[in-house]
Amino acid sequence: MTDEIITMNIRIEGAVQGVGFRDFCIREANARRLKGWVRNRSDGSLEALASGPRTVVENFITACVGGPRGARVTAFNLEPAAAPESLGFTRRPTV
Repeated sequence: MTDEIITMNIRIEGAVQGVGFRDFCIREANARRLKGWVRNRSDGSLEALASGPRTVVENFITACVGGPRGARVTAFNLEPAAAPESLGFTRRPTV
């Protein structure tokens, strides 16, 4: 039996900008073959959209909660979302 495909919008708060968090997310997502994107937000948080098998997305979220060296995650929020139309996992401009 295979995992169902899910898509989650992930908002991460804390010391998450200027520490390589977007590159970290891209590496982690690509290693897991997830679809989606990551971007900084003007309020200082980071946002990502991850789509793939449930357990793989859950493992990606766990990695994001830990973050890269130098990051300090103080809060995160998860919401179901629509699957991305594009393939791969990309960096988007800050909003």
